[in-house]
Amino acid sequence: MSLFQSHAWQSAWWETWGGEPGFRLVRRWHGGTSGLYESRYRLKGILPVRSLQFVGTSYRKLRTPRTEYNRFCPQGQTGKELIAAMVRVLERQPWTEVVFNDLLSGSEELSALVTIAATHKWAFRIHAADEGYAVATDGYFRDYLAALGPNSRLRLYNRRKLLEAQGEVRLDNAWPARPQEFFEALNRFHRSRWHKDCVTERSLGFHLKFLARIVEEGGRPQLSLLTCDGDIVSVLYNVWYDGVVYNIQAGFQEAFHKKLSLGSLHLGYAIEDAFEHPETRRFDFLAGEGKNEDYKSRFANENYQFISVMLVKSLMFRALYWMRG
Repeated sequence: MSLFQSHAWQSAWWETWGGEPGFRLVRRWHGGTSGLYESRYRLKGILPVRSLQFVGTSYRKLRTPRTEYNRFCPQGQTGKELIAAMVRVLERQPWTEVVFNDLLSGSEELSALVTIAATHKWAFRIHAADEGYAVATDGYFRDYLAALGPNSRLRLYNRRKLLEAQGEVRLDNAWPARPQEFFEALNRFHRSRWHKDCVTERSLGFHLKFLARIVEEGGRPQLSLLTCDGDIVSVLYNVWYDGVVYNIQAGFQEAFHKKLSLGSLHLGYAIEDAFEHPETRRFDFLAGEGKNEDYKSRFANENYQFISVMLVKSLMFRALYWMRG
């Protein structure tokens, strides 16, 4: 089970956004609030739509922290069991569309959905595909570095001495004593780079709930602060859970030094730390690209793909959706 299907993430998400008008929880598993919910809205402000989605995702109404590695049911079910469970839910629940975001490519869920859609003559559409990247950390950090291209190795590791020449460099974990300071710095860097906050007041409440609860499930928040002479110059929002370090967000001071990529150097420290802990098998960058380049693909030694799909019942809605593209 991934970090995003933990009770901590799912319950904090539903408590934060589940009260939206038109939202209704329809299915639970994992012993908590993880599962499926119905979102009601009007297409073009006129046609009523009942949209079935994973808790943690919102196809049309909201922008929330991205929930990845979604699953329909707990792990361990066979293909036939999975199809039967899906059919029970999809046949019993009234819906106009089903939108399942960020399913792992090659997963049994995707295969089952193709089979179910064909059997019931429901339209099946892939509406998004996103690449994800990770570093397998079960070997040696020196071997990982040696396998990188020279420019990637320079940015991730070799320019540490240049950074250290700028002042006293420290790495500190802002959890649990300084989370507010961490998220303030994250927003400051994002405003400079993207001209908007990364974390709103509402989503900050979600993150603080999630972080407190994931500890109860054995997780370890790693709100990493990179400082130079006492000034915060880079932040990494990482969480260790079940052998994997998930890199959820990052931010850094862009104009610090023209020859230094602070974000890359900070990632280098975090990846090295993951290699040094035998209980950690993976550092997961998750999906998404950088502003100017796909830096994740440069540093990764594993890659995967998330597929987001839509099922539609009626011919009228199929025509409307396909016309919209």
